Formats: sequence, structure tokens, C-alpha cells
Amino acid sequence: MKLSTIAFNNLRRRKSRMAFLVAGLLIGVATVVTLLSLTSSLTMDAEHKMDVYGANILLTPKTDELSLSYGGITLGGVSVDPKKILQSDLPKIRQIPEARNIALVAPKVLGAVDVGNSRAMLMGVDPEVEFVMKRWWTVRGRTMSAEDELIVGVAAARQLGLGIGSLVEIKGEEFVVTGILHETGSQDDHLLISTLGAAQGLFGKEGEVSLVEVAALCGDCPVEVMVAQISEVLPGVRVSAIQQVVASRMHALDQFRIFTFGVAGVVILIGALVVFVTMMGSVNERTREIGIFRALGFRRGHVVGLILMEASWVSLLSGLLGYLVGMGAAGAILPFLAEHHTYLVWSAPLGGASILLALLVGAAASFYPALHASRMDPTEALRAL
Repeated sequence: MKLSTIAFNNLRRRKSRMAFLVAGLLIGVATVVTLLSLTSSLTMDAEHKMDVYGANILLTPKTDELSLSYGGITLGGVSVDPKKILQSDLPKIRQIPEARNIALVAPKVLGAVDVGNSRAMLMGVDPEVEFVMKRWWTVRGRTMSAEDELIVGVAAARQLGLGIGSLVEIKGEEFVVTGILHETGSQDDHLLISTLGAAQGLFGKEGEVSLVEVAALCGDCPVEVMVAQISEVLPGVRVSAIQQVVASRMHALDQFRIFTFGVAGVVILIGALVVFVTMMGSVNERTREIGIFRALGFRRGHVVGLILMEASWVSLLSGLLGYLVGMGAAGAILPFLAEHHTYLVWSAPLGGASILLALLVGAAASFYPALHASRMDPTEALRAL
């Protein structure tokens, strides 16, 4: 009789024990697959956001800071000769060598205004550009399309008591609220948003802008090179890359990946202990059976091979089922964590790695019980007869 036949018959006779072994390894492998799949999908979600929103570059007026002190008294920094950003200079941004990587150029005008007895921040934008760049903006009502129309952030609307259709007087000009910006959790919630031309007229900044956002076309564009090139064509402007949001998201994913490996290690260790305890119990229960095998001429290597073969078959089944269960669990959890990239990639290498991991853990946890079984004295079987 072949060892494989004996091993298969042993597993078939002990279905409950085999099911317990499969469950122990399956949970460990499924946990590892779930965490790794989630980490991979969330990383792709972050990269997708980079591709959609781009790595923003911010242009602000350059000012020279002069620190004044006299007689031991420091007067602090004073802005000297602040530069202006002229709207007529913005086409130069499209002339830099990396211009092919520029998706959008969004100029803005900012200023404080009085609305009744309250103070608020008004921002003038180009609606056709701004609402493409700020894809997360959603408006109840409609966006402004004329110079005398406004969109109001949800916090500003509550503070000022405004709703859709409300009339707002700003510096003697009357505006109508056409939409309320849904809550974003940022400073946008406190803004009054008008067209660029209307804001320039209110603040007396015709032909000028307060700042400019430049959106790159791709997530891996050479942003630092683009910053240097824009600085060359606009020497009076401070140019800086704003990548904190994406960088913090990727850092969080790196931390989650480290946490994933830690949790996976603990779960796999628990699974290995389950296999070890179960196999040791099985060997102790099969003392007479193993002793008879030894008395019939089975060598120690045969006994070790028999135990390891049983563990390998169980591990193979656990690895396959663990991969399927893990991917299913990741698919159920992912929509609650990712915003855009909410589909899983069924990776063949991950499936192979899951089966290999289960085989390695099963074999390692079963090696000592197999060795212990091989050292049994054949006379134990004779005493039991």
C-alpha cells in the first residue's frame, strides 16, 4: 500500500480533525490575503487620485521680508515691495518645456468682504476650470454663470443665513445665490465663490490674481522640474508644489502595510500553533497504528513522510480556500475604504503565494509531530494488542 493511500484514508476517517486543521490554516491565509489585497487596492486608489487630480503647484505673489530692529527692540518682519501676479502673464505657464504635463491652470482672487454685520472671505474663480479641478465639489442648486451670481459654502450659508435664491449685497453690488457648496471639511465651506471678473471688480484688481493653482496631468509627472521651469518664466512669483495630501495618504498606506505584515505574522503563528497542537494530538492518538507500521517494517522516514503528506494535503486545500475567502472578504470591505478604485485585482502570484505559505506553515508546524511519531517504539503496538 502506498503512503499516499494511507494518508488519504487517514484524513477521510478523521473528517472532523481535518476540518479543524483546514479552518485553522484557512483563517490565517485568508487574513493575510485580505490585508494584502486591501493594501494593494488602496494604494491604487491613491495613485488613481494622483492621476485624476494631479500634483498641484501653487503660485503666490513673491514678497521680500525685511527684519527691522533698533535699540534692542525687534519690530518683526515687514513685507517690502510685494509683487503682483498679472493675469496676462499666465499664458507663459503653457510655454514651459514640461507644458504637455499641465492639465489645468486655475487663477483665483481672494479678499475679505462685509455681508451685513458679518465678515466673510470671497474667492473669484473661473467656473469652467475650477469645477474640473475640484472634482470633489458638489453643489446643491447650480454653479454661477453670470457676474452677479454666487455659490456659498455650507458653513458660510449657515453663518450668514443664506439659501438658494438669497440676495447678497457686497460693496454696493447685489449678487444672487445660485448654489450651496456641499460640506468638504475644509476652508472651502466658509467661502463665498464668485466669477473671477466679479471678484476682480469688487477688489479693484482688474488684470490681477491673488494666486494660481496648476494641476499636473499625471501622478508621476516631474513636479519639481515643472516648479523650476515656471519660476524661470515668472520670476516675480513664488512657486511651490503642494503634495502634502497625497504624501500623507501614501505614508498612511505604508503604515497600514507595516501593520498588515504584523497582523499577518501573528495570525499565521496562531494557525501554525493550531496545526502543531492538532497534529501532536493526532500522533498521540495513533500510537498503536504507528507502532504497527514500524513493526511491519516502515522506516522512520516513511512515518515522517506519512505525517507530512497528510499535513501537505490539508495545507494545499487551506491555501486554495484561504485565497478565495480572503479575496471575497477584501471585495466586501473595499467599497467602505476606497472612493474611486473599488475593484480588486485577482492576482495569480498572490494565489500561488497563498498556497505556498499554507504549505510551508503546515509542513513546519507538522515536522516535530512527524519526528516524534517516527521515534515511537514498535513494542508499543505489541502491548496494545
